[in-house]
Amino acid sequence: MLPRIPLTKETADFWKFSRAGRELAHWHLEYETIDPYPLQEQKDGLFTDPKKDYLVTKMQFGRKDKQVDKTAIVYNSHLTLCGVPLEAYEYVVNGKSAVEWIMERYQVTVDKDSGIRNDPNDWVREHDQPRYIVDLVKRVVRVSLETRKIVNSLPALNERTPSTRG
Repeated sequence: MLPRIPLTKETADFWKFSRAGRELAHWHLEYETIDPYPLQEQKDGLFTDPKKDYLVTKMQFGRKDKQVDKTAIVYNSHLTLCGVPLEAYEYVVNGKSAVEWIMERYQVTVDKDSGIRNDPNDWVREHDQPRYIVDLVKRVVRVSLETRKIVNSLPALNERTPSTRG
């Protein structure tokens, strides 16, 4: 299928879309090498063994006054990532924000039928990168914010509805 090129009011807008596409490709293809977003790491207790301190079981949102607080992600029982901009949740992949998608996928699960255990910490241990998942969350926040900024800067589309096509 050929790529869909959006109609805009001015033909010069094509180059704005072209530049935006290049920028989006950079952020989405190079996400593992970009600088992580500077979320604050609230640590409870001493972090003496990074190989154990950064293990994840299931991330969840923080709570404030019995309400869900999406500005905080409880990474594990002794690490909370704070200062997540709410705008980061506006970048959506398959009906879910990219941040929530990462939180859902990077958790320990066991398949009911087979008993197979899926543990994202296995890769972390194998590659001796204890902070990989923490930094991945921070990078996804950055990519989400940059994506939102790029998409919001694009010119308005001149879309025609099916009933107005000639």
